Amino acid sequence: MTRKLHLAVALDGTGWHPASWREPAARPRELFTAGYWLDLVRTAERAGIDFVTIEDSFSLQSSAFGAADDRSDQVRGRLDALLVASYLAPLTHRIGLVPTVTATHTEPFHVATALQTLDYASEGRAGWRVQVSSSPVDAALVGRRTLEPLDLEAHRRGEGQDAVRALFDEAGEVVEAVRRLWDSWEDDAIVRDVSSGRFLDGDKVHYTDFEGRFFSIKGASIVPRSPQGQPPVTALAHATIPYELAAAHADVVYVTPQSPEHLDAILAEVRDAEARLRPAGRPPLLVYADLVVLLDDTASGAEAELAALDERAGEPLSSDALVVAGTPAALAERLLDGQRHGLDGFRLRPARLPADLDAIADALVPALEAAGVRPASAASAGAGATLRDALGLVRPDNLFTTQAAPSRGSEVPA
Repeated sequence: MTRKLHLAVALDGTGWHPASWREPAARPRELFTAGYWLDLVRTAERAGIDFVTIEDSFSLQSSAFGAADDRSDQVRGRLDALLVASYLAPLTHRIGLVPTVTATHTEPFHVATALQTLDYASEGRAGWRVQVSSSPVDAALVGRRTLEPLDLEAHRRGEGQDAVRALFDEAGEVVEAVRRLWDSWEDDAIVRDVSSGRFLDGDKVHYTDFEGRFFSIKGASIVPRSPQGQPPVTALAHATIPYELAAAHADVVYVTPQSPEHLDAILAEVRDAEARLRPAGRPPLLVYADLVVLLDDTASGAEAELAALDERAGEPLSSDALVVAGTPAALAERLLDGQRHGLDGFRLRPARLPADLDAIADALVPALEAAGVRPASAASAGAGATLRDALGLVRPDNLFTTQAAPSRGSEVPA
C-alpha cells in the first residue's frame, strides 16, 4: 500500500444539507434516539473509517451566522456530542470517536476529565474537536460574559481582528491546560499494592500549575492518565488565526479549500504557521480537507438529487466547505488528487444521512482500497488499537516526566 489516506466522517443531524430531513430515506423521527447514532457509527466502523466527528454547539442551529433565526423548516435541536460518544464507546470496537466540545465557555477541568473518561470507555479511541464560539447567543446562554456580534464581512477584510484573536488565544490556553491536566498523573501513579495498603504513589500525581492570560489552574485531574495519554486534538480552520491555533495546539486541522490552487495556498500558510508556532517534539500537524458530499451512481443523478434538495430548502446549499455532488469513483479521484497535493486525509460531511454515509461505506471506501491508499477493511486495525495508532501518532511522553524535575511541593499528597 502507498501512503495511507486518512478518512473521517462528520456526523450532524440528518446530514449537512438543511433539507436532508425530508428525504425518503432519512430518519428524522429517530434523530434524538441513541440507536440512530449507533447505526451511523457502526456503518462507518464497518467501512474502516478512521474516526467520526459529532457536531455540537451551545445554541440551536441557525441559518444566520452568529445569530438565532425563527425557521421551522430545518432541523433544530441536538443531543450532546460528548454524551453520544460516551454511549457509543462500549458498543463500538475500532473507530475513533471525536465529539465537538466548545472551549470558549467550558472549563478546562471539565473538558479534560470528560474526554479522559471517554478515552477509558472507548479503550483509547477518544479525540476532541475543539471549537471556538464568537456567538452572542452562546454567550447569553452561559451568562458569564457578553460577546459583540462578529461582522463577518469586516472580518474578511481584515478588520476587527483583536476580538477574534482573543477568543482563539483563550482556546489555545484551554487546550494547553487540558494537556497538562491529562498528564497530571504519571502512567504508573496507581500502585494497587494490597499487601502494603498503598493504592497511589502521590509523588507521581502533579499539580498542573498553569498560569495563563485568561485563567490559572492549580490542581491535578481526578482521572488517571488515560489509554492514549493525550487523546488527539482536532480543529476546523478557515483563516490565519485559526490556522495558528491548530499549528500551535492541535494534532489534526480540517481546512476548506475551494480549488487545487486554494489548497496549495492553505497548505503553505498552515506549514508556515507550524514552523513558527509548533512546540518542539510535537508530531507534525496532520492536514485534512473537509468536503460536503452527495453521492449517486451517476453524476447527473447526484446533481439532480442536489437540485431537488435545494428546491425543498428554497435556496442552493451554502457551505464553508466545497460541495461535491457526483459518483463515488469521481470522489475517489478527487481525494487521490488531494493526497498528491499534500493532504494527509479528508473529513467527509454526508449531505444526507444515512444515504451518503452508506455510499461512502459501500462504494467510496472500496475504490480507495483498490487504489492502495486504504487498508482492506478486514485487515484494518482491530479492537485494541487506539485512535493515535490509526492516525500514526505515537503515544506522547508525560509532560511532567520529560521536563525538569518539579519544584518541591508540586506533587499532590497521597
